[in-house]
This record gives sequence, structure tokens and C-alpha cells, in this order.
Amino acid sequence: MPVKKQDSKKKIKPKKEKPVSSKTKTVKEKPVSSKTKLKTKKSSVKAKPAKKIIKKPAAQSVKKPVFKKIAKKETTITSKIWATGKRKTSIAQVQCFPQGKGDILVNQKTVKEYFPVFELRERVLSPLKTLNKEKDFDFKVKVQGGGIHGQADAVSLGISRALVLFNPEWRKELKSKGLLRRDPRKKERKKPGLKRARRAPQWRKR
Repeated sequence: MPVKKQDSKKKIKPKKEKPVSSKTKTVKEKPVSSKTKLKTKKSSVKAKPAKKIIKKPAAQSVKKPVFKKIAKKETTITSKIWATGKRKTSIAQVQCFPQGKGDILVNQKTVKEYFPVFELRERVLSPLKTLNKEKDFDFKVKVQGGGIHGQADAVSLGISRALVLFNPEWRKELKSKGLLRRDPRKKERKKPGLKRARRAPQWRKR
């Protein structure tokens, strides 16, 4: 049998064009209705004028007020210092005069006249003795209420408070001795059915 010789040149087949998808198909323009034509005409006739855009000024940064620290007024040497001291029901109003001679008047009387007991005088002068300022200040005190012991403690507290107002550095020394403590102890009130605050009448069997 004779063998057929194959052609060296292959036959080139023409490429088939791909079918166009539905997405790529050209969209047919819809016929414009008469209503839409009228609307377009009306809109063209009644065209509103463009609104003027008014630009608001930029908000200015409000500066916060700066408060300056006011320095505390230092008590002058000639100034008069007021202080109060209390104990039980007695109240002492103390006036302190710097650059004094150590004179203390209590209800227009000297300390020895008003407090004849040595212990009471020591209580009154204890704040000045702790600071060694017995002859540097003058005091004028007005005391009312309570007894002699309560008044002596009230005057002592008033003097120590006045000294701290004059010089705050003395506070530590006076506080360590307990001269700035307000003693809150008072006489307890009487209760009904008892003789005193706690004392009950004697119980008897028959």
C-alpha cells in the first residue's frame, strides 16, 4: 500500500468570534414620553436662582482668663491679731499686740489678780514659755462663762492660736506640747430617772 505523505504546512483554521454577552449588548434607548418632555420644559422655565452661599467667619479662639495667684498678706509687726479659745462653756477673745512688754490683761485685770492660783497662771503663760517669748507680746483678753479652770484653758488656747497666726513656723513646736488642741470634754447632761448623768438612785430590796 502506498503511504500518503503528510503536508508540512498545517492548515490554519479561522478563529471563531465569541458571542457577545447580555451585559455587553447595546441598550436600546427607550422612547421619551410626552409627560417627561413637559416636565423638562417646565423645569427649564421655572429655574430657581442659585442661593448665595454666605461664609461664616471662622470661630475665634477664646482666650481663657488667667488668674494670678495673690500672695498672702504677711502680718505686719504693728498689726493686731485676733484669736478665740474655748474650753467647756468658757470663751476667751484674745487680742495680740506684737512689740510688747509681756503685759497680759484679763477682763481689765492683770494675770496675777484674775488668776491668783499659781497653776492657772502657768497654764495661761505656757505657750509663751515654750517659745521663750514672754516679754515680746502684749495681750488683751475678754473671758466669759465657765469657772476659773475652764477660763484659764480657754485663754491659753487663744494665746497659742494668736501666736501661730503671727508666725506659722511656731505651729509645730506648740502642737507637739498639745497647746493647739481644743479639749472637747464637757459635763454630760442629766437623764430622767437618774440623779445625775449616770448616777442611779440606790436600789433597795424592800
